[in-house]
Amino acid sequence: MLEILYQDEHYVAINKPSGLLVHRSFLDKRETQFAMQMLRDQLDQHVFPVHRLDRPTSGVLLFALSSEAARAMNEVFIAGKIKKRYLALTRGFAPDSKLVDKPLKEELDKIADKFADQNKAPQEAQTQVNCLAQATLPIAFGKYPSIRYSLVECFPHTGRKHQIRRHLNHLTHPIIGDVNHGDNKHNHFFVEHFGLRRLMLFATRLEFVHPYTNVEISITADLGEDTLAVFSRLGWSDNEKDYK
Repeated sequence: MLEILYQDEHYVAINKPSGLLVHRSFLDKRETQFAMQMLRDQLDQHVFPVHRLDRPTSGVLLFALSSEAARAMNEVFIAGKIKKRYLALTRGFAPDSKLVDKPLKEELDKIADKFADQNKAPQEAQTQVNCLAQATLPIAFGKYPSIRYSLVECFPHTGRKHQIRRHLNHLTHPIIGDVNHGDNKHNHFFVEHFGLRRLMLFATRLEFVHPYTNVEISITADLGEDTLAVFSRLGWSDNEKDYK
């Protein structure tokens, strides 16, 4: 059963687990479970995704309960009136506060995007990054006598593909567990010492003004016990409330 975080007559939000695809894709033909179909079966009605999360990212994922509600919410997204908050565990000591303003060239898939414009100019992309906590482990790593981590919150102002992952890598603070835009040596170290095999990126909050009621809606998702156990070993709080 998917964890339902919010539901009314127009929309429903779930806490998507890491590793679960949002919907069926011919790029992942072997997969048999998808958030969209699982939620449809759970509610016994059609659902319509209004945004997406990368497969390895967990957290708040919103669906509409009708095509009309989906169009209404899409207009909210297009108007930039959605506020998203993510938490990420990164390599190194991240800066206290940094607005990353770096255009990103669209990442194209060799199969799905083979007819797309390969020379499309980079698109503007901005992400606000705030460092919430830092940790040092007295374990030698490479030429360094210790290993450092940071917990950062990210507020994307635009919605480019893999934007947060690419922007944090641009800062030289890649997300732990990111096999495409991260540091695989640190990824392996993390698995060996903490035993958690996942991208450490969490969509923790989604805020918007409801298009039908004009009420401000804030939907939050828990990090989960496995993640809190890792944070505790890093010397941070193991209480979900401290990460809201």
